[in-house]
Amino acid sequence: QVQLVESGGGLVQAGGSLRLSCAASIQSFRIATMSWFRQAPGKEREFVAAMTGNSGRTSYANSVRGRFTISRDNAKNTLYLQMSSLKPEDTAVYYCAAVLTTGLPTTTRDYRYWGQGTQVTVSS
Repeated sequence: QVQLVESGGGLVQAGGSLRLSCAASIQSFRIATMSWFRQAPGKEREFVAAMTGNSGRTSYANSVRGRFTISRDNAKNTLYLQMSSLKPEDTAVYYCAAVLTTGLPTTTRDYRYWGQGTQVTVSS
């Protein structure tokens, strides 16, 4: 049974930083593309960042490029999202997602496995 468990969310002031983690119980973690999505109240879930397994290629949404960094530790089956220069508009529930592919999909329908999410709130 696949489980994705996010942690690290919280309340932070604008300009601050947070690091999210996603612990994955996937046997094929090292070859899975792992991603972060977010959903603000009243809005659709949107792509934030993705990282492939073996090659380590990355993709970022324009809104976070240069401020967020996605990384992974395949030995620990853990995905990370380092968020810096946070803005109030980054406030959302952040979700970890996984799919067994070598690509970098950016739409929710492409992902098979999802975590329960962790709340990030950025105050102005």
